[in-house]
Amino acid sequence: MITSRRRAVLMAEYVAVFFGLALLYFLLARGTSPIPVLLVLGGASVWYLLRSETFDRKSLWRREAVRWRPILALWALSAVAAIAVVAVLFPAQLFAFPREQPLLWLAVMVFYPLLSVYPQELVFRAFLFDRYSAAFGTWTVAASAAAFGFVHIVFGSWVSVVLSAAGGWLFATRYQRTRSLLAASIEHALYGMLVFTVGLGQYFFHGAQT
Repeated sequence: MITSRRRAVLMAEYVAVFFGLALLYFLLARGTSPIPVLLVLGGASVWYLLRSETFDRKSLWRREAVRWRPILALWALSAVAAIAVVAVLFPAQLFAFPREQPLLWLAVMVFYPLLSVYPQELVFRAFLFDRYSAAFGTWTVAASAAAFGFVHIVFGSWVSVVLSAAGGWLFATRYQRTRSLLAASIEHALYGMLVFTVGLGQYFFHGAQT
């Protein structure tokens, strides 16, 4: 248990870190690649977690906790729904990325999980859960989803914020259940690769306007 004062301090810190810094980035650095920032924040999260007395270092990987069947079953349903939505609303965009720029698409499929997904999971799942779960308790998944969704304002589209918040809830729930950053990262990577492949990538790069 923590004191009310400590809880208030942690909540204020959470708002400053995950909302204040994201807003500052949006105002001052929008249009630049977030990858360098993600790598720095991911490294800082690892440094913090390895020094934390409450963090189980096995959570950084925990391969045995990965359950492919539920992950892939839900992803397959989501893929069908995403393809249907793009086919109806943006038919010209359906699979446009792999069709028109196959080499770049392949590069994204390879490097996106390494340079973007895992650093994000370090920050929004491992670090956030270890640092702020004492303050948020059963609301930690919601806190993770809200922070993850809001940071996507850097892409300039409310669609990216809403979709990311929904994904953040899913990834945070997976991490909470498995305590495996690998499991959460695999799921995150699958949905990100799906978004870029089916034609929703315009909401996840700088310059998107909605």
